[in-house]
Formats: sequence, C-alpha cells, structure tokens
Amino acid sequence: MTPRHQRDLSRRKLLFALSGAAVAIPAAAVIAPHALAGTTQQKTSAASGGLPLTIVNNSGSFGNASVHVYIVGNQDGRQVRVTPDGNLAPIALSDNGADGFTDYAISLSGSGETRLTLPYMSGRIYVSLGQKLKFKAVADGNGNPALQYPAGWVKSDPNYGILHDCAEFTYNASGMFCNTTMVDMFSVPMSIRLTGAQDQTTGTLRDGGRASVFSALKQIDAFAPLVVDDTRVIAPGHGLDAGLFAKNYFDSYIDQVWSTYAGKDLKVTTDAGTFTGRVRDGRLTFDGPAQVSFAKPSTRDVLFCDGALAAPNDGKTGPVAAVLGAAFNRSTLLSHAAQPVTDASAFYQGDLTNHYSRAIHAATQDGKAYGFAFDDVSNFASYIQDNAPKEIRLTLTPF
Repeated sequence: MTPRHQRDLSRRKLLFALSGAAVAIPAAAVIAPHALAGTTQQKTSAASGGLPLTIVNNSGSFGNASVHVYIVGNQDGRQVRVTPDGNLAPIALSDNGADGFTDYAISLSGSGETRLTLPYMSGRIYVSLGQKLKFKAVADGNGNPALQYPAGWVKSDPNYGILHDCAEFTYNASGMFCNTTMVDMFSVPMSIRLTGAQDQTTGTLRDGGRASVFSALKQIDAFAPLVVDDTRVIAPGHGLDAGLFAKNYFDSYIDQVWSTYAGKDLKVTTDAGTFTGRVRDGRLTFDGPAQVSFAKPSTRDVLFCDGALAAPNDGKTGPVAAVLGAAFNRSTLLSHAAQPVTDASAFYQGDLTNHYSRAIHAATQDGKAYGFAFDDVSNFASYIQDNAPKEIRLTLTPF
C-alpha cells in the first residue's frame, strides 16, 4: 500500500465541505480532513455501489441498545447521511427537532451483528455509547444545509460529555479507503476489517490497550491535562488550542533542529527523489528534484502538520512537508539526517516527543495508529484500502 504522504495529498481536503462546523457554531467543531482516508484516482476496481457494512459490538461494556451509529459525509459536494435502510439522504435544516438537533442515529440490532449498506460517499462512521450524539443542521456560508459535527475536544460542545468516536472512509468507484483515526482524540476502541482483493484489519487494541493510553499520559505532566476522566484523551494540538497543552512544548527541539541543519545536510526522500536541505537565512531549504523551503515551524505547526509545515498537493513541497511533520512528531530529526525513518524502534525516544501518539501506537496490536496528520509516513497509520471491496466490518472492541 502506497504511504499516504506519497499519494494524492488533496484528500486532506476531501471532507472540507463536510465541515458544516466550519461555518457553524462553534467553529472549533471543524472535522479534521487531514485525518480522512485517502482516495486514489486509478480506475482499476470492481467496486460498485452498496458495500455491505457490518457493525459488531464486542465492547463488553455496553449492550446493543446503548450503541448508536451515525454515517454522515459528503457526496458530489453536498452533505448527506445514510438512513437506517441504507438510503442516502441530504442534510436538511428541517431535520432539527424541537431540541434544536437532528436524530440521525441508526440503532443496532437487538442482539448480534448489525448489517447496513454503504453507498458511494466520503465520510465518517460515528458511534456513541450510552447517549445519542447531537448533530445540528445549519446553513453554511453559501446557504446550503450542512452539519455541525461533534467536537469532543471543545468543553462547550453539546457532545463533550458523551462517549463517542469515529472511523473515516471514502468509498467510490475506485474502491474503499478507510482508517481508524485518533488525530482529534482517542476514546472508543474499535477496529475495521476490509475484505475484497485482500483481507485486512487495523485499529485493534491489545488487551488493556485503552487503559494503558489513559494511564501513560496521566503520568506525563505536559499531557495529563489532555485526559478527560475516563471519557477520552484529547490530541495535543486541540489541547493547545484549548489552553490544556503548552504552546512552546516543541520549541526547544525545533530550535535544535534548525541549529543542527545549519551546519550539515538533511536528506528527505520521496517518490520525486532525494531532497537535500540546510537552514539558510532562517529557512530550511532543499535542493534536488525541485527547490522547496520551510520557515521555522511552531509547536502548533508540528502537532497539526500545518502552518509552516503545510503540505500542498504539488508532488514536491507536500511530500517533503509530510516527512518533516512525521519526523518532528516522532522526534527523529536530530538522530537521523536521512528521512523518512522506517524503524519504529527509533520513534518517540527521549522526553520531548509526541507522547500522545507514542501511547496509542503502543496500545495497538499491529503498532499502527493515526496519532497525527501524517502518521502514515513509512506506513504506520491505521489505514487500509481495497480497490475491489466486498465488505467492511467495524467492531467495537473490549474496553
């Protein structure tokens, strides 16, 4: 499977239209398009509309009656949802009830597995446990119906106290592309299994994995405020914006990187070739297949892989930015002058690293997770794809 940073970077924006929250209140509820499953433009698949989706509740903590499923997303530029009977329905302002929120919940079968159907669309499969989620239909900046999505990292969000999480996907004529994401937060353990040309599973936590994440981060002063009771752990980027995480956390490491590569070369290899960079006039400037350069990033830029580390879909700057973003989060830039690093044993060494991502990777059976936007650099993300899919299974695994 081609690493995401070497695939079409435009899929980071695939769900931008999904973020009705981008124009609704609160603005902080923007869906994270950088975490969305990738798509591919190759038309080699036998995929067809109506992919069987099976929801399996193996949580061990909640019965089927307490689990609610929501399938929401985007099709052809309009925001849509999947109904319990597998039809695609547009978002409508009239869907808001007397309480001001929609009820798009799909209930699980009384017992056993629940079988649904996915139409072509890009979106998210949300699950909430114990209570229903509060999605609000709003008008976007163009007056079109849009959804305000749950923002579990925003204390004022109406869904803040609800136990919930999601998986992301794009399903179209090219196939199914999906992931379990922790880019925004980590809460409900779940795995996805995709069968078709291959049989693939990702996202499965090891025994006690959820508790190990909460426990590990509680023991690190800088990350402990990100743990919200036994409900979720907020990703440090969102924590920074909420005043729960230090805005200068990575600053000393960033300064060391800039100082180090003012005096020696940093090599970054992508599909385009090898770029050789040094810090010149305050910018990390690379020569090679093309000249690309980066201003010194902030801690926030590192955590979101954005800002000075933004990755445009140009086949040049974008892939280099993705590799740099991964190397900063994994703290491999000072120890390795050739990137990307493919040996996971070299990741997250030392006290100054993205311990959030470290903890969730350590909790998974296959060592793969989506702890930050370009966690798929060197193929370490909980992402799978199939160009001839036959079925997808989303399983709530034991707490």
